[in-house]
Amino acid sequence: MYHVVVATCNPAKILAVTEACKAIFPDEQVEIQGVDVESGVCAQPLTDEETWRGADNRLRHAKERYPAASLWLAIEAGIDDNQAFAWVIVENSLQRSESRSASFKLPSRILDALHEGAELGPLMSTLTGIDNIKHKGGAIGAITSGVLTRSSVYQQAIILAISPLLHPFYAEAAQ
Repeated sequence: MYHVVVATCNPAKILAVTEACKAIFPDEQVEIQGVDVESGVCAQPLTDEETWRGADNRLRHAKERYPAASLWLAIEAGIDDNQAFAWVIVENSLQRSESRSASFKLPSRILDALHEGAELGPLMSTLTGIDNIKHKGGAIGAITSGVLTRSSVYQQAIILAISPLLHPFYAEAAQ
């Protein structure tokens, strides 16, 4: 059995991890546990480096709280170069792997508000009328009319982050 500790309690992120684990571990029992931990960065990271640092901090805090897990995973969403994206960092007891999600360009009126201090989730909730959108389809769900969602985009990045921990091509790095 795999015990996966996810450094968030956000339902959209937990769903992404759940779906990714079903795909990666189809014949295994997987317990997914969300844990609320601090990112140590702004609520709305506005650079690639700050977003990565937020994921790294979350992962470290999750490992401190649950040191016996099989996998620790953190997802941090951010903005850089007018694009919204997320970093995924995952570790097991031997290796660490990272992946960055697909990104999408944000409209200038949203970018202007973000640079004035707004956070994307609450801003998108106000603009769309969807309460707590960041726990649902997210900005990408609104912009793609539900074709893609926060969870679906994160799911790919999670699979890409976990797979090197399992594939023999990467086994040499763990030794």
